[in-house]
This record gives sequence, structure tokens and C-alpha cells, in this order.
Amino acid sequence: MNAQEKQYKKMTETSVQKLIIFLAIPTVISMLVSAIYNSADAYFVSRIGTSASGAVGVVFSLMAIIQAIGFTIGMGSGSIISRLMGEKKDDEAQEVASTGLFFGILAGVLLILGVSFNMPALMKSFGATDTILPHAVSYGRYIVFGAPFMMGVYALNNILRYQGKAKFGMLGVVSGAVINIGLDPLFIFVFNMGIAGAALATFLSQVISFFILLSCFLTGKSAVRLSVRKISRSPKLYFKIFKTGLPSFARQGFASFATMLLNVSAAKYGDAAVAAMSIVGKVFMTIFAVMLGIGQGYQPVVGINYGAKKYDRVKKAFNFTFFACLVVAVALGIPVFVFAERIMKMFTKDDIKVIEYGITALRAQCFALVLIPINNTCSTTLQVTGKSWTATLLSCMRQGIFFIPLILILPQYIGLAGVQYSQPIADGITSICAIPFGMQFFKDLKKSQ
Repeated sequence: MNAQEKQYKKMTETSVQKLIIFLAIPTVISMLVSAIYNSADAYFVSRIGTSASGAVGVVFSLMAIIQAIGFTIGMGSGSIISRLMGEKKDDEAQEVASTGLFFGILAGVLLILGVSFNMPALMKSFGATDTILPHAVSYGRYIVFGAPFMMGVYALNNILRYQGKAKFGMLGVVSGAVINIGLDPLFIFVFNMGIAGAALATFLSQVISFFILLSCFLTGKSAVRLSVRKISRSPKLYFKIFKTGLPSFARQGFASFATMLLNVSAAKYGDAAVAAMSIVGKVFMTIFAVMLGIGQGYQPVVGINYGAKKYDRVKKAFNFTFFACLVVAVALGIPVFVFAERIMKMFTKDDIKVIEYGITALRAQCFALVLIPINNTCSTTLQVTGKSWTATLLSCMRQGIFFIPLILILPQYIGLAGVQYSQPIADGITSICAIPFGMQFFKDLKKSQ
């Protein structure tokens, strides 16, 4: 058997529980390390001052835009590839992979041209106060110029993951993250570059990650090959990639807009509130990283088996993934609730207001944490199986349809508490709404058998 046939046999015959665990371990490690290095940025930058710490939260909106586009292209390409592999259409899978990488790099270049010349105004629109603005501009410039490499990383990593080669994706992501963590203190404190040093460290780490991931394709470790000649000239394929990845675009795009609104709302209560909410976001990014990592291990399993019409395996994979994420939510949510004060003090020991504001927000989010697995599992399943519009609607709910009205209205009536409670309330409502979508998917699946 050739590499494609071996991978098909592995993904359609191995126990789904074993497959998900096998594929989830490297993705969880990748997500955790990525979350840790994001938290490392927040940790090292917090040593500069509260305004610099707030800038990390402001620039996160820009990074969320890059992630939104990168994940749209990467997950759109990967989702199509997994189904094509299940249908044994290997040539078409290679075309999608080559086109997806080109699409990502091109989008990054266009983003540089679109936003790099008006950075101060952009940072103000993201919620930067006058004191935060200089730090945000310094940090943001390097992030923008790294966009083509970041989007290339998202494309290559997802193409590897969706064909069941998660460990190679992990290699590239983790290597870049470890380098980032090592360069942060060097550039910030030894070279006295301040917050710009943290941004430069992120830029260089993404460049290194890109070339490590690219080498996996050049050395034949990927079952799907890349070729310049396979890059499509058909607008239909680009639209198909974008449409399939649209739930990711909605999810990440609303995350960017939601972070901007969160910063703008928090800024009314001072730099301490902006810094506190930024830290809370970093902490929960670590918890979400584990659940998302399990979900990403699930994606190629459900995609390839759905393409191969092995629907019993799809159902088993869904149930296992949901309960695994629920266990993680409970196991990590309880210690965060109990040790909320200690966690906040890890990021800032001197600013009492940052600690106080952060404790309340951390504990509020813990209550909603146990509801999130149902929404994530349903949304992922619908996206990977080609139900793009339904998956997009679900993706719009958490930080769009529900969060935006809440963050705009609640602070007007309950002040800072509205800023702290808006996301947990939105999470709870979204998860309840996801249940009928999941039920309908399995009804349709049963009819197809």
C-alpha cells in the first residue's frame, strides 16, 4: 500500500477512541504550548507596567483577525482534504492543500498592505487608551509583518492535522513557541527593547514554525503533497475553501470584535480593568487549549470517516469527544475557581485593582465552562462534515449574536460587573442553543444509513 492507502486504513479501521487520543495528544500539547507562550508574553510584558500589559490585550484583537483568516483558510482546506481522503480522491486533496497554502500567504501579504500604515488609529479602535497606545503600536507593527508566516503556519498545521499527521504539526508549533518563550526575556530585558521585543520574539517564532512545518511536506512526511503546479486558478475552489472555513472565520472574527468591545468597555474603568480582563483571557485560553486540542484530534477522525460513509464511527467519535472535553472542563475549572487569587498574582503582584477585578471575572467564567463542550463539539462536527452555514450560525453565537449585545448593555446597568459577566452568560446561552443542532445532525445521519 502507498502512503495514502495506509493512512486511509488507519483512520477508518482503528478504534475511534484510540485514534482521537492518539491525535489529540500532540494537538493538546501544541495548543497548551501556544497558550503558555501567549501567557508568557503577558507575564514578561506585565513586568514593564500596567499600560504595557493592557497593550497585549489590545493587540490581541489584531492577532485574532490574523487567526480568523488563517484558521478560515487552514481549517477550510483541511476539512475538504479529510473528506477527499475518505473518498480516496488523493489528487484533488493535493490541489486543495497547495491552493490553501498559497491562499494563506497571499492573505497575509494583503493584510500588511491594508493595516500597517494606519496602526495608531487601528489600536485606538481596538480600545487603546492614551497611555496604552504607544505600547500597542510598538507591539502591533511586528505582529502585522508576521501575518504571511502566521497564516502559512495555520494552513500547513491544519493540512497536516486533518490527514491524521498531528504530531508533525505539533513539532512546528511547539518549536516556535519554545523559541518565543526563550526570546521574550532576552529581547525585552537584556536588549532593552521593551514591548517591541516581545512582538519581535513572536514574529521570529512564527517564521521558524513556518519553515519547520513546510519541511514536513518537502521531506515526504505528509500523505498529501504540495506542488506549485497544483495551485488552482479556479475562483470556485477558493470560495469553497473560504465557505468551508467560514465557521472558523465567524468564530475568530467575532473573537477579535468581542475583544475590542471588551477592551473599550473595560477602558472606562481604567487601565487596571483592561489589564485584568486581558489576563483572564490568557488564563482561559490555556483551559480552552486542552478542549480545543481534543476537538482538533477529533476533526480528522470525523472528517475521513464521514467521507467514507462510516457513520457509526462518526457517532462514537462525537460521544467520546464530548465527554472527554466535559471531564477536562470540570477538572481544570475547579482549581481555577479555588485558586483565582493566586493565579492573578502570578501576573501582577502590585496592582490590587487588577487582582480584584480579575478574581471576579475568573470565577464567573468557571461556572460557564462546563457548558462549552457541547457547543464546541457540535460546531466542529457540522463544519468538518460540510454543514458550513449551520456551523457558521453556531460559531456566530458565542462572541457575536449573544456576547455583543450583552457587553454593550450590561455595563450600562451593573457597571464593571457587566464587563466581567458578559462572556460567561453568552457561553451558557450558546451552549443551550447548540443542543437542537446536534440532535438534528444525528437524525439526518441516521436517515443516510
